[in-house]
Order: sequence, then C-alpha cells, then structure tokens
Amino acid sequence: MSRELQKKIVEAVLFISEEPVKQERIASVLQLTAEEAEDLVEELREDLADAGRGLQVFAVAGGYQMGTLPEIAPYLEKAFSEEVSGNLSNAALEALAIVAYKQPVTRIEIESIRGVRSEHVLENLLKRRLIRISGRKEGPGRPLLYSITPDFLKYFGLKGLDDLPPLESVEKEEQEEKVEKSVSGED
Repeated sequence: MSRELQKKIVEAVLFISEEPVKQERIASVLQLTAEEAEDLVEELREDLADAGRGLQVFAVAGGYQMGTLPEIAPYLEKAFSEEVSGNLSNAALEALAIVAYKQPVTRIEIESIRGVRSEHVLENLLKRRLIRISGRKEGPGRPLLYSITPDFLKYFGLKGLDDLPPLESVEKEEQEEKVEKSVSGED
C-alpha cells in the first residue's frame, strides 16, 4: 500500500471519528508499528498545514483527532450559531477546575471551595460528560467522588492532565488580578 493511500486512510478515519483515535488503532488498521503510525500522522499534519487547509490534526486525550484551525472558530460560530449552544457558565468552569485539580473530590469539598451549593452545576457537568462519578469516599455517608473524563480533555484540547497549568501559577494570577482590581477601584 502506498504512503499516500495510507495518509488518505488515516485522514478519513480521523475525519469520521467523533473520539480521539489512538496511535495503536491506526497502526492496527494499516498493519504498521506504532512508530510508523505516529510518523504517518505527523506527515498528514504537515501536509494539511503546508496546503493551508482549514483542518488540522492534533493530539488530544491520548489519541489524534481532526479539527478546525482556531483562527476560523469565529466564522464557524457565526455559521452554526443556532447549533452551537451551551457554553460553560463561570460556575461550571469553577467546579470543573476544582475537580480537575483536586480529583477525586466530593460535592461538599467542591462547595466548601466555591462557597456556594453546586449540585445543579455538577448535574449539568455529568450530563455533558465532562465529569464522572468515580466512586465513593470512605467515611460517614459515603459521598460520591467526582473526576474528569476524556471528554473534559477533548473539550479543552488537552493531551492529559499534565497540560493543565500548575496550580501555583493559577493562584498567583488570581492574586495579581485581585491586586489590580483593588488598585483600580473595581473591587
């Protein structure tokens, strides 16, 4: 099988897959080694970039996926504005950040950090499959434990949790924002 045909097959597989495709699956389909499959995906990525196409291949959630270039996102939002719905609220983003950094974590622990009730936010995040119930905590009442899902990684374009900024830098940015607001009188 020619290299060009292999790339076309990979492109088609990535195009129709809603989930990230693991390197091992590509290798299996084309009867290649994992390294050969990785090289093939990298060639496809370069071919798309060199051709100036609106699509790209990116590594996410332990696999590869095809998606659009970030710079054309505003035009896609405009074209599909009725279909694009449900951006995450600030409350949902707060809860997601807590789950991502503290997982596994209970609802009570999330609420103690946020300072407000969070059961509805957690229900919505569960429905969107951005978090999951990963077990129960030992102790009184055996509360549910929440963790992030591969869909969380996909939603934020992360390869893994290692791609999250270190918590110290996030806390430092928050402190700097508070100082700026108090100096400018916005607080």
